[in-house]
Amino acid sequence: MGSMLVTCHLAHITADKDVSSGKGPKFEAVSRYLRLLSEMMSHQSGVMCGEQINMWVGLLRDPAIVRTNVLSPHLSRVLNAYMTHVVKIRWDDVWDQNHPYSSLIEASWDDDDEYHEWLGNLRSKASQLFRAIGSTDPEIASTAIHLKVRTLLNAHSNGEPRDQLNPENNELTIHSTPCQEFEGVTQPLDNILHGIPSWALDNGSYDEKRTRIRNTIRPLLSELANLIVAWNPNDIWLKFRRTTLLEALKHYWKYDPATLPTGVDSLLMYLSVTDNPPKDRLSEDVVGLRKKSGVSLVAVAKKVPDLLVPWLSQLSERAKSLLSSGGMSPVNEMHLYEFLSCVATAVENPVDRSNFIADVLGSSIRILESPEIQNSIASVEGLLSFLGIAQAASNPASVTDPTFVKKVTKDFEMLFSSLNQLLSVGKRCHEAAKKRPNGGLPLQNLSATVDDTCNFPDEGPVGINELVINDPFVPLWPKILPTVLKVMDVTLRVWHPECQASLLQNNIQRYAVAISDDEAFLATKQDGSVKGVFGEGGTAGSIVSGTDRRDLNLAPRWSGWFNESRNTCFQLLGLICMQRVIFAPELSHLYPQFVAVVANQEHLRSMEHRHFNQYLKQFIEIMMLSCPAPLYQSHLTAILGPVFEHLQYRLQYSWSPVLGTGTLGIESTRPMGSDNCMAAANQLASVGVDQWLIAYYARGGLFVGDLDNVTGEAAVEKARVELTRTYADMLQSTLALKGAWALVLANKAREDLALKRNDPSKLMSGPINKLANGKDYLNADGSKRTLAQLHIDARRLVRIDKLCHFLLLENEQIAGSLVVTIIQCLEYPDAYTCRRCTRIVHRILESVAWLDKYTELLGYRLLSAAVKAIVTEPKWMVGTEWDMINVIRDVYDRLVLGQYLLPGGQGPGLQMSRDPANSMMFEQTKVADKPLMGGGILTATSDFPRRILMEIGMSQEEVVATEKSLSEKRSAKEQKDVFRDLLRVAADKTKQAEGLNRGDNGVLDRAGAEESLLHGKLRQPTVSALPEKLVTYSMMKKKEGSNSPDPADGPWHGNIFD
Repeated sequence: MGSMLVTCHLAHITADKDVSSGKGPKFEAVSRYLRLLSEMMSHQSGVMCGEQINMWVGLLRDPAIVRTNVLSPHLSRVLNAYMTHVVKIRWDDVWDQNHPYSSLIEASWDDDDEYHEWLGNLRSKASQLFRAIGSTDPEIASTAIHLKVRTLLNAHSNGEPRDQLNPENNELTIHSTPCQEFEGVTQPLDNILHGIPSWALDNGSYDEKRTRIRNTIRPLLSELANLIVAWNPNDIWLKFRRTTLLEALKHYWKYDPATLPTGVDSLLMYLSVTDNPPKDRLSEDVVGLRKKSGVSLVAVAKKVPDLLVPWLSQLSERAKSLLSSGGMSPVNEMHLYEFLSCVATAVENPVDRSNFIADVLGSSIRILESPEIQNSIASVEGLLSFLGIAQAASNPASVTDPTFVKKVTKDFEMLFSSLNQLLSVGKRCHEAAKKRPNGGLPLQNLSATVDDTCNFPDEGPVGINELVINDPFVPLWPKILPTVLKVMDVTLRVWHPECQASLLQNNIQRYAVAISDDEAFLATKQDGSVKGVFGEGGTAGSIVSGTDRRDLNLAPRWSGWFNESRNTCFQLLGLICMQRVIFAPELSHLYPQFVAVVANQEHLRSMEHRHFNQYLKQFIEIMMLSCPAPLYQSHLTAILGPVFEHLQYRLQYSWSPVLGTGTLGIESTRPMGSDNCMAAANQLASVGVDQWLIAYYARGGLFVGDLDNVTGEAAVEKARVELTRTYADMLQSTLALKGAWALVLANKAREDLALKRNDPSKLMSGPINKLANGKDYLNADGSKRTLAQLHIDARRLVRIDKLCHFLLLENEQIAGSLVVTIIQCLEYPDAYTCRRCTRIVHRILESVAWLDKYTELLGYRLLSAAVKAIVTEPKWMVGTEWDMINVIRDVYDRLVLGQYLLPGGQGPGLQMSRDPANSMMFEQTKVADKPLMGGGILTATSDFPRRILMEIGMSQEEVVATEKSLSEKRSAKEQKDVFRDLLRVAADKTKQAEGLNRGDNGVLDRAGAEESLLHGKLRQPTVSALPEKLVTYSMMKKKEGSNSPDPADGPWHGNIFD
């Protein structure tokens, strides 16, 4: 309550002159009150700190408060209190009454679950607090964290007290007191060092006060870094904690790299640490330490790559020594490659950078070019033999033979690790390229102003020799692309119907095309009590009953291997598009081969929904966003045409059983498991490929093995819904309705507003939840706006316009499939997809409503789908009705009334005048070819929308009256109210014909009057009294069954819903 009082009156405190001046009675009152609150935090119950944290974060984020000295006297107490309470309490001690404050802790939290939830919330908010204190008063923050770490090292550096020991080796565990204490100090250290301003550590010239603070801070942090680097614990878990502390020092090493080489050397040493005594298989603790060390190495290299360049040759030799030792896991090798690539990107000379990256990845490329790998990916048979699948047919025992399992696993890891290392290093190089002064553009120098003529010489095919200036990875693509295409091609061929049918008929081989235990876990709705796939209640061993990928058994590993290789290939293809190498002249001879694989009709038809989902996100969307505008016709047409056409087909047959519109019933959506996969495989020969694929799409293409029916059905539903949502999200990104391109439009809108009001300060402010210094130009999302981004945004603005035109106006196959699919998506029972598709529909209308060839598609098919969705009032539509009504409004205004709207269907209807030469037609808008400014209208009025209104029961006179009302009332609210009123009449007639009840409370059932938007005005804002008699759900269902209406004529809705 006390902290809430401050939070609620923060604006008054900020505006008070006494507080802002740092003196006076009100300042003293506020200061005394804050002192009281800060002293209360010394209470042993962490609840006190938890209740106050929002207040302290709010005060520290307020620039007006920070400029005064009202907080300084209390920050030391606040910081120490939170550093104390972010240390986890060992709940076993509370239960056993061994904790000195057991009674108090039990009174503060009901159980360990409630405590851990509270601790998670506290830590997430404390990160902001520690960083803010480090920024506001670096002297207090540095002194406190230095004292805290030094005290811990003095008390626990040797592992004392040695409690909660591992009985196998007598080492500390994660629950030991020293480990928990060091775990608790990691977050404060990392955030404080991150928050300390540069003036407190660098060598710049500052005023006397800042110089004094800097002279105090530097020795403290230098000693702190030396203490951590010099600490050399023996226990595995203390080494793990030291790794986290070393990673936190990356913020300090940026200014003082004296201890950087020793710290990095320690992390490299931990990559090869082993158990004591040694074991045949590394323990989970050692594996965790190795992984954390690798992650920390990459984090340090990303933060200070330029400071590691002088030691690049030594680091390279150390890395080669570790790799040649043979004891590193694939994950550690990947981290090591990423670490070296991050350092290499800081090398100034482009040729040296490129040569070093080629040398680092030389072994991976040689593995991929080896005869063994090339033979394994030359055919489906070779791949199946390489993975041990083919051998399972003749020798089922081979999948559990330890020697064979280890050999096959090692072979696959060799292939996958090589691909994954290429992907990881390529991504790091691309990220570094975007951070260069030119933003990754293939230009040496950027002009201070952007070319208003939109004549960009780099918007086209750019050679590898120019791209390598920014990105040292790109020269490797001519070598590795053919192999990547082969791996992707042969992997996707395994899912061709004839190959699937063959595998499904074998009791062991069938699991190669199954989903993995991890995918089954993601399909279930889990609460916090389930600790992952392998935890209690997880799905490990559910696909291949009784065994999982941790066992020496190949069957449960195959599905994960295929997922890894397939997704890695998709990501590599997305990477080559992001790096623009696929558009380079040097790869033009490989482009036909590229298209033949990525747009292969058999591959598209055979992929499961989960495969296609990744294909769209990781490749297709990235390719559309990365392709230069002049290359749309030459590089996108051959790929997008087949992909969009197939998506229409796939989504239609995926949803038709759910909607009841196809030849297959709802039972066809039942997942295929081990009990019925043989029958499905045999159907291929009897019904043919086309009919088999229809049933394949109905179940999402999934084979769920031995998974239970409930989880299997959840997996099918998830696959169907995710594919639909991914398609909608992809189109939103490419039409600048979300993502980076939408930010470009938001920035342009801010620039136009600032120019109109002659107020440049508009460009220096971000969202209300982001602080701004009032000096730097900011993006609409609050991030800093650089010169490079200005040039990049100018090119993106051209692409936004050109890509929209290309997708909707330049290719009939692409445009027709895209628009028809979006119309179909409006009918699918998923509110997420529907709401996003309404936004896409507005962009389509803005782009093509003025074209006659789109009139029937938009005026009849689109409008009928939108009207049906409103009139039938399905429950899944609740909450999205206004969006759909706005689509109806946009269609009717543009095609009938001669009105156009602002982008996104916003604003009033802007009426165009009648054509003086022909009173039956309207004049076209001046922005018909500019959808981002509102687009155009159909100059010759269409009767298709009028026909829709008449088909839902309106007379000709009522249609004329409605149009008159819409012409007179052009505001968005008034027009949408008109449509709501007329659609409510049609909905009531349909409801009367259907009867009061239908279905079984599914998402396709009609929403009740209390939910429906159409009947919103009829609802009374009253709270009904609770019934005296308990009414259960089963009692309600029984009553509904007894009151079911007699079957009458079908629903009244004319022929629109046929």
